[in-house]
Amino acid sequence: MCGRFQLSVKGKEISERFNTEVFDAFYKPNFNCAPTQRLPVIINSEARKLNFFQWGLVPSWAKDSRIGSKMINSRAETVAEKPAFRKAFAARRCLVPANGFYEWKQGKVKVPYRFYLPDEPLFAMAGIWENWYDGGGNVLQSFSILTTSANALMQPVHHRMPVIISRRDEALWLNATDQEVLLQLLKPFPEQLMRCHQVSNRVNNAGINEESLVVPVPEFPNDLFEASPP
Repeated sequence: MCGRFQLSVKGKEISERFNTEVFDAFYKPNFNCAPTQRLPVIINSEARKLNFFQWGLVPSWAKDSRIGSKMINSRAETVAEKPAFRKAFAARRCLVPANGFYEWKQGKVKVPYRFYLPDEPLFAMAGIWENWYDGGGNVLQSFSILTTSANALMQPVHHRMPVIISRRDEALWLNATDQEVLLQLLKPFPEQLMRCHQVSNRVNNAGINEESLVVPVPEFPNDLFEASPP
């Protein structure tokens, strides 16, 4: 799964990397992006502008927006079939910019790790988005991050990982209409292009947003990789 990520670069870097307009009045670097926060996304219908949607997809037919907290992720294997996600997958896809994401190893103690791409700091996770209207006609725009099976680097920590779209396929993810083509993009990212290190458990607190969260800490000594994935 993907329950936290990092987008802590300057707005100019996002603008240059994704060829999109970023306004510093709205964008602030975030070392601890968490569910229910309004976070930057690049949507297929407005790819030249950085939008800010709630993390946690609320389907258009939902009676209560609180359902979004349970839909921060959508499985690549079933996204084209599940009622909550299939319409968004067909018509409303997005890129979720990041320069790292976190995952926790389940065991005697939950141990957080940061995963990142060393040679290309910014990358894009595959997302879908939706519009939801309340009884007063107000719109809530939200998104979900797609996940797939873990690559070899991720497997000792967790059996799932976010779908990272390769740079050459980002436009295809946003614009393609053939679902078979889109599904082919939803594969584990090559482990040889990624790195990871253990970080402080202070990242567990979504209220903490500072650079110290991404600093490597010594490996947890007590049988870190003995427990099976949940």
